[in-house]
Amino acid sequence: MAAAFLAAHGINLDEEMSKIQFARNGEKPEAYLGQSTLSKISGVRLPHKQSNTLWDISISQGCISAIDPHAASHASTSQSPGVLDATARLLASSLCHAHIHLDKCFLLQDPKYGDLQIREGSFEEAMSLTSTAKGRFTEEDLLRRGRQLIEESIAFGVTHMRAFAEIDEVVECACLDASLQLKDEFAGRCDIQVCAFAQLALFSEGCETNHSLMERASTMASVDVLGSTPYVESDPDKMKKNIETVTRLALRYKKHLDFHLDYSLDREKEPMVWHVLNCLKETQWRKNAEGRRVTLGHCTRLSLFTPEEWRKLKREIGDLPVSFVGLPTSDLFMMRTETRARGTLRVPELIKDYGIRAAVGVNNVGNCFTPQGSCDPLSVASLGIAVYQDGTQEGADLLYECVSSRAKDAVGFESTTLDLNIGEPADFVIFGREQVEWRTRRSVTEIVYDAGHSKRQTIKRGVLVS
Repeated sequence: MAAAFLAAHGINLDEEMSKIQFARNGEKPEAYLGQSTLSKISGVRLPHKQSNTLWDISISQGCISAIDPHAASHASTSQSPGVLDATARLLASSLCHAHIHLDKCFLLQDPKYGDLQIREGSFEEAMSLTSTAKGRFTEEDLLRRGRQLIEESIAFGVTHMRAFAEIDEVVECACLDASLQLKDEFAGRCDIQVCAFAQLALFSEGCETNHSLMERASTMASVDVLGSTPYVESDPDKMKKNIETVTRLALRYKKHLDFHLDYSLDREKEPMVWHVLNCLKETQWRKNAEGRRVTLGHCTRLSLFTPEEWRKLKREIGDLPVSFVGLPTSDLFMMRTETRARGTLRVPELIKDYGIRAAVGVNNVGNCFTPQGSCDPLSVASLGIAVYQDGTQEGADLLYECVSSRAKDAVGFESTTLDLNIGEPADFVIFGREQVEWRTRRSVTEIVYDAGHSKRQTIKRGVLVS
């Protein structure tokens, strides 16, 4: 009745409702996004096409259904329901957190933890301060900080993420439970894989509770991934037992597998990556895991590999679904040696020279493991220009893929490529609302060079989510 009255006065209620932003904390996405579904994005610039040419992208059932040259004479259609006028901005595939910690974000900014500040900057100090902080975690606290990280990430263009939630005798399953609540809360705006993650040892002395909690978490249907940090065990034999146990649990309950692995720059330490691969082969992972992926994060010890060791690693991986995620913002801060050497996986080389699946990720935001930076994956791609010393257009495009399509592939999500092919998911980020025309970004290269400049709009499966 109200709609009919307004229509008689020239007002389309559905169109007006689509402009309203509802409160998001704790609400289901259907409450405010039902009228934001797009059928077309009009007048965009696209990667890998001439920057002075505009295009229209048609969307059907959440996927790209057509890409056509934009005709200025059809500009009036941009006012139609379901059509977004991109005003000649650049559109590219959406971003992905391949590796981010949801439960311990923003600890350095939150007044509740104001007394837990960095004094040394060491890994041991970060573990100690974070352990103290975990003793204060509450459900409200975990939801508040985690919600903030997800909201900020979506605003940056993130539509997919793998979020680590720690389980141990201090927090038990509190972090995991909060992360699963947030996964459900943000369904439709961001696909969140929750990883039940053992940051502490499982088999060293006094760790029996951690082991039993991991077994309990593995049985939970809503948990997508199992992960651990074998390097925190007290000796190599226990590290291998950690790998074997978590691998078999993931296989039994059909979970993705994610190890924080080989986190050192010590040539004398045996790389555990070889044991991971042997374990995957012995358990016949490819045959029995029903398409689940294996992801290895950090792996700074591997940055010391020779070309022959990398070629051997590629041979040993074979057809196993294994990917690596480099985490340069954390690695360069945490890796401390007597010679002040730093190290992080040379991700572009892994991809280009050895054909190994790889991506880069943010890891931590605002805590003692990574005090600097934000939850913008593009900031890590931009850092990569210097870290990997490649400022070419090809290099910038590859770094963008490493926080977009390659990041999604690394953790098992369906991805949208920079080529934007028909049938791919309509998962996009549109860059720039600049008032100065010459500052409008026209290529992915420009975006990676200056990641912090452009404002963004995020589209998930054809729905405008930010």
